[in-house]
Amino acid sequence: MPQNSWFAIGDFRRLWLVGTLASMVRWLDTLAFAIFAYLHGASPFIIAMLSMLRMLPMGLCGPFIGALADRVQRRTIFVATASMNLTGAASLALLAGTGTLEIWHLALAAFINGVSWTAENTVRRVNIGELVGSDALPRATSFDAASANAARMLGPTAGGIFIASVGITAAFIFGAALYSVSLITMLGYRYQHTNTTATNQSTLGRIAEGFTLTSRHPKLVATLVITVIFNLFAWPVTSMVPVIAQSKLALGAEQTGLLVSLDGTGALLASLAIGWLATARRHGAIYITSVATYCLASAALALSPSVPPSAIAILICGAASAGFGIMQTTLTYLASPPDLRGRAFGVLALCIGLAPIGFVHLGTLANATSSPTATLIIAIEGLISLVLTWRWWRVLVVG
Repeated sequence: MPQNSWFAIGDFRRLWLVGTLASMVRWLDTLAFAIFAYLHGASPFIIAMLSMLRMLPMGLCGPFIGALADRVQRRTIFVATASMNLTGAASLALLAGTGTLEIWHLALAAFINGVSWTAENTVRRVNIGELVGSDALPRATSFDAASANAARMLGPTAGGIFIASVGITAAFIFGAALYSVSLITMLGYRYQHTNTTATNQSTLGRIAEGFTLTSRHPKLVATLVITVIFNLFAWPVTSMVPVIAQSKLALGAEQTGLLVSLDGTGALLASLAIGWLATARRHGAIYITSVATYCLASAALALSPSVPPSAIAILICGAASAGFGIMQTTLTYLASPPDLRGRAFGVLALCIGLAPIGFVHLGTLANATSSPTATLIIAIEGLISLVLTWRWWRVLVVG
């Protein structure tokens, strides 16, 4: 496939646009939920739990959606999740507009959005690979990640401005409008994959086959081990950034949004760089280094005394998360047999779904100590975990 010809594929552009819009709303919601909960007296533990509920469906639903993705036409899943997202955002806007919004509404919305995020991590990623081909996958994934990370930068910024100037209702209305565009976009999706129900094997049987698949491929096992470490000890830190910004740095809603958006800025820059500079032999090294860098930057954030060094730490965290995310998709796709990729990504989603344990752990630590101290502890735990699991992930670096 000629360079960049993958962008001429209409269905790739649809998947790209939907992923970009979902990223913007997801990060806008993360900020809006945290600010609303903080202003209504919620503890750091409760704020961490709001982020945890967004990750919970990964573990609960990931393998099932992965198995389903190999049996049904995925357009059905895309349309269903877009409809679900739109309904959730519209409901939050209505509740906020009528003054009846409560924290438990946000918790329910976070869980529902997590279901659609699970579908994105399993179905959308597999389809991107099938549409563009293995050779073009790293650049196509980097481009997709760059756009999503640009949205990840704009989402908190827009959310902070909306909340500070108009109110939280406007933020949810904006999210509903973006999800409306996503639904309309996916109604035009046409690609049909060939791995539909050619077997009578049960869904549970196909899930079991997915686990068997991973155990037979050392690079898949290594990819999943690093995924678990990132989601237990790195990713949960995102829930503490708004808390640290407001409690330690004494920032308002708009300033907090700008600080959080630096995560997306770093991710955008890293995505662009990886798309042009990464070669196949560097994929594993980038993957491992990204997790270590994220933990180190998280520790720096916890120890930071003021806004400027905090901003740099968040910027680095964003860059590291982009390297992790791009390589996670690339390594999983390339290490999986074509007819089992949906199930492999389902197992990957299950590993991502262990993140709630990390969020609970971090929230509990924050309640017992403080948000910065908890962030420092979990970052150190992540670095120790990397050292202890060298025997499993070294295959990604040394071959």
